[in-house]
Amino acid sequence: MSHPSCRRRFLVLAFVMLLSVAPGAIAQDQHAHMASPPDSRAWQFSWDANAFLDWNYQSRKFTDFQRLESQNWLMLGTARGVADGRLRLHTMLSFEPWTVQPLGSPQVFQTGETYKQAPLIDYQHPHDLFMDLGVSYSRPIGQRTLLADVLVVGSPALGPPAFMHRPSAEDNPTAPLGHHEMDATHISHGVVTGGIRQGAFTLEGSWFRGAEPDENRKDIELGPLDSYSGRLSWRRAAWDAQFSAAHLTTPEYVEPYSDVTRLTASVGYTRPDGRVAALLAWGQNREIHGNLDAYLFETTIRSRRRHSFYTRLELTTKDILNAGGRHPPGVVHFHQLSRVGAFTGGYVFDIVQSRIGLFGLGGDATAYYVPPNLLDNYGAPASFHVFLRYRPRRMSMGMMRH
Repeated sequence: MSHPSCRRRFLVLAFVMLLSVAPGAIAQDQHAHMASPPDSRAWQFSWDANAFLDWNYQSRKFTDFQRLESQNWLMLGTARGVADGRLRLHTMLSFEPWTVQPLGSPQVFQTGETYKQAPLIDYQHPHDLFMDLGVSYSRPIGQRTLLADVLVVGSPALGPPAFMHRPSAEDNPTAPLGHHEMDATHISHGVVTGGIRQGAFTLEGSWFRGAEPDENRKDIELGPLDSYSGRLSWRRAAWDAQFSAAHLTTPEYVEPYSDVTRLTASVGYTRPDGRVAALLAWGQNREIHGNLDAYLFETTIRSRRRHSFYTRLELTTKDILNAGGRHPPGVVHFHQLSRVGAFTGGYVFDIVQSRIGLFGLGGDATAYYVPPNLLDNYGAPASFHVFLRYRPRRMSMGMMRH
């Protein structure tokens, strides 16, 4: 096992086995994610997880990519009543710094962040070890509820829930192509949020660090809180919607003097029994090179107990042809943009359903729309995944708000 690829495969397999065993030690009941009695004065514990052991094959003109990798996360939280309100301590970890290569997971047309100070193209970056770390407090006052978050790492009030937390995407191991126009701020290093909820409506505002995480996926990069956002959201029964906007101060390393205005809107539907979930979303980055729009529609349908079908349809504006290294002071050159499209269809069959969780075998395929200015470089690309997915049996995770 001295060869690096063998060591990596062993690490991925060991991680999946670890996640499959660990939840059984935390929850005795197969439906329980709470390890303490429902007394508001006692600490109540919650957890959740998702892990994929994934063979990823990407085909495009001139170059094919394939990797054995694991996309994964583990979420832990504890809460209790404090001063007529609810105090929550929470964290979320990902082992992708070790289970996904440093360059990232191959993905046709994906962009965002850097590797060795060069912009990533056709790769989805690994997520950080710490995806969430902070404290939240909520307190009802009359018909209203006051909300507050102080996060070392976490999500400001911007965009729909991050893709790994959406019921419409939880069986899909791949990040949307519009991730960096919609929900990429879910791992912001330094966030302060305040809000108020009344009835079906919630109004929130955040002050946070606008820079994307750096290439060290294991550290926390604290710095000035230089960006701000606001979000108005609505939830009633199976439906939810949000509109949000933000000013991001120099989010990208390669554009150190360019701020971005981000706008997002989304409408989601999730049946209470979890058998149908859907999301329609739009995001836009207004930056020096123009407006980069992303449109997304995704669904997950569980037609039977063990069967899950998912789809994703995207249309996204990308900066691919002219993306380059870090710009020096005072140098601006405008980039040629490309409008790309993707359609994904996938299926998962739960081969094991036990008290420690659900083990599913699945796969998907993606076809792409290639704009004329990328045809010479990409031809007719296609993507394929075959994976083993683990997730615990879960109740409502209302104790953790994302």
